[in-house]
Amino acid sequence: MFKKILMALATTTLVASPIVTAQAQAAPNRHEVSRTTVQHKANGRTVVRKQTVVRKDTHRRWARGQRFDRRYATNYRVVNNYRDYRLSAPPRGQQWVRSGNDAVLIAITSGLIGAVVGNAIR
Repeated sequence: MFKKILMALATTTLVASPIVTAQAQAAPNRHEVSRTTVQHKANGRTVVRKQTVVRKDTHRRWARGQRFDRRYATNYRVVNNYRDYRLSAPPRGQQWVRSGNDAVLIAITSGLIGAVVGNAIR
């Protein structure tokens, strides 16, 4: 009886381990940053702390027809001086906004993307 339980546990571990490692590696939008802090106490002791910070990348690649959500835009700004960036005048009801270095033309009421100009803003 004990041998059957042990064999079932071993096979479950072998089957589940590739799934767990694949899920751990399948996070392309995450950045891991390791930090080490050293503190020198007044009593002569040195404290070393190691910390791993996982930061989710919020930068998105925008495409025409998507719905623009400013929460996911990096460095979101409304571009009022579109001529300085060699962009065309936005049609009525649309505006140019900045997401990272990209200029995105969005509809004001619906939030749909009409055009994306990559690396327009430096």
